[in-house]
Order: sequence, then structure tokens, then C-alpha cells
Amino acid sequence: MAGMIRKLLVSTIATKVIQEARKPQNQAKLKKAFADFQAKRSGGKRPGGTNRY
Repeated sequence: MAGMIRKLLVSTIATKVIQEARKPQNQAKLKKAFADFQAKRSGGKRPGGTNRY
């Protein structure tokens, strides 16, 4: 019984996330956040003086 409720809850949340991601203003926010994240990860040396990879 608990597994069925959990699957229903996860399905509901996933549906809501997909609906929100389809909105143009949210797509712009996601693209900007992703670009910022990529720039942060590849942006030069770390404060310790060495790169992570």
C-alpha cells in the first residue's frame, strides 16, 4: 500500500515539474542557471591554486 502511495506522489511531482519546465519564462531561467553552473565549473583555477581535474 505504501509503495503505491509513494509512486502516486512521485508521479504527481514529476508531472508538475514537467508542466513548469515547459513554460517559456522557466525555460529561460533554466538555461541561465545551467550556463552559470557550467561557467562556474570550468571557470579557471580554484582558490587553492589547482584545478579539480
